[in-house]
Amino acid sequence: MSNIIVLGAQWGDEGKGKMVDLFSEKFDIVARYQGGHNAGHTVFIGEKKFVLKLIPSGILRAGVQAIIGNGVVVDPGALVQEMDMLIAAGVSVDGHLLLSNRAHVIFPFHRMIEKAAESRTDRAAIGTTSRGIGPTYEDKIARRGIRVADLIDKSRFGDLCKLLAADKAAILGEPVDAAAIQAEYEGYADRLRPLVCDSSLFLSRAMKSGKNVLFEGAQGTMLDIDHGTYPFVTSSSAAAGGACTGTGVPPTAINGVIGVSKAYITRVGGGPFATEAHGEEGERIRKAGNEFGAVTGRPRRCGWFDAPLLRYTAAVNGFDSMVITKVDVLDMLDEIPVCTGYKIKGELVDSMPATIDGLEAIEPVYEALPGWRTSTRGASSVDQLPVNARKYLTFLEEQSGVEVGCVSVGPERNETMIVKGSRLEKLIS
Repeated sequence: MSNIIVLGAQWGDEGKGKMVDLFSEKFDIVARYQGGHNAGHTVFIGEKKFVLKLIPSGILRAGVQAIIGNGVVVDPGALVQEMDMLIAAGVSVDGHLLLSNRAHVIFPFHRMIEKAAESRTDRAAIGTTSRGIGPTYEDKIARRGIRVADLIDKSRFGDLCKLLAADKAAILGEPVDAAAIQAEYEGYADRLRPLVCDSSLFLSRAMKSGKNVLFEGAQGTMLDIDHGTYPFVTSSSAAAGGACTGTGVPPTAINGVIGVSKAYITRVGGGPFATEAHGEEGERIRKAGNEFGAVTGRPRRCGWFDAPLLRYTAAVNGFDSMVITKVDVLDMLDEIPVCTGYKIKGELVDSMPATIDGLEAIEPVYEALPGWRTSTRGASSVDQLPVNARKYLTFLEEQSGVEVGCVSVGPERNETMIVKGSRLEKLIS
């Protein structure tokens, strides 16, 4: 039996959706453990493109049970819309999707508060999607949030909704139509009620019966509320520890952790980015990699592979193996810089700075590797990759201290190569 976590090793958008879809063939259950509909996981199956924001990517595999865990914040309207999208595409949802009764609920006033905060001129914009994610987590931590269990409780929901709406009206300085929100959300409750369960109990029983679980993270480790580039982070625990708190399973149930990383690096929104490629170089990567947000459409900031960052996220998560995606995006380059170390004020440092000032003071130390100037698309094994592409992957492996157990050279399922004999192959077998 193998229960594994698959999560982002950088700032998100690494290709986790594709990998979860691919690996889920070997698992009985896929459980999403944090974030909200601000995270978009894109999966291509033939000519069909699926952008999943709340529902685990495993839903696209017949017979796989998908679970939205208690650590996720849920906009019921967005969830219903996503379910309808899948049903219209011929994907079975009924009986294959469960929703934790302890997940917190996003309301329209959460979006209003987040938009107001992002537009303030007296503070730096974080670059959120303004979907109400952060304010919902704030209410959760402040112990005033409304959970799915409350949403589907007809005897309690109305009073709780009015109370929370009144609080938000006072903060916003404008009226909030609690009655309209209540009516809308009661309709969502009727639709979602059959999905609701105690997900922790469900997973515990499933694992005891011998079923395998894949835990799916959103965003990436460098956006983790504790370990990311604070305050330019998300509002949840995107690192491996979040899988346990976000689904209600013990750490002893986890058998392995797989990190997903691009062959380069990107981030969306504000915040420090030591290896960002500016101007023409960054634009070339953006165009070749189609680096635009799956949820917002915003252009992603692009840069060179950051080995010290990967070493840091590997330490935080305990990666057993690493997936390197989008190798094909680098096919056109003569030379590929890789950051191998950090300097601050001319001195080499061996730790990730904790402050924004420290992060912005980083001077990346680069080593240039020769490109391969030929297409990697169509390769069915790592041995079929160009020599310099294989050398590049070996260099990333050596610099990060983590094995490269899987390589992706395109968006399709069949454009992925698992390294034979790797720890990753054993974990998903």
